[in-house]
Amino acid sequence: MSFISGLDLTRNYSLFTVPVAWVICMLPGTWATSVAGSSYDLANPRQYLTTLSSDNKIDKARLQRLMRAQSAMENGFETLGLYAASVAAANHARVDPWWLNVLTVGYLASRVAYIYAYIVLCQNRKLAPVRSGIWAVGAGAITALYVMAGWNLM
Repeated sequence: MSFISGLDLTRNYSLFTVPVAWVICMLPGTWATSVAGSSYDLANPRQYLTTLSSDNKIDKARLQRLMRAQSAMENGFETLGLYAASVAAANHARVDPWWLNVLTVGYLASRVAYIYAYIVLCQNRKLAPVRSGIWAVGAGAITALYVMAGWNLM
């Protein structure tokens, strides 16, 4: 079966998505620290949010956006281990490559959408549930990988 990009979804690409997921996790934090200017101290990066909060040169809307970007990065890393393990489990259990590809690419797409929703859409608090819904899609992909692995190993 051919995919729009020419990838053959009957081949297993799922392991390649783990480092891609790591890069996606890094993007919002990297963006935030690059635009924060002097608020980011390379010698003391763990104090970034504290330093950022006390920077009087940054307007409130921008500060909130930068803080949400940092939070989006942290959330990505919180789910990355579970995601990588689900990919490993599904590969070990020889889950059908088509499903592996669909679920892993779906997870990646959910992470990109989550980052956008967190940084941009959540400027409007009423849209915050959209972010949670997108997160649930990614969690669903992880869960599906584990369930399929479990079924295959029974």
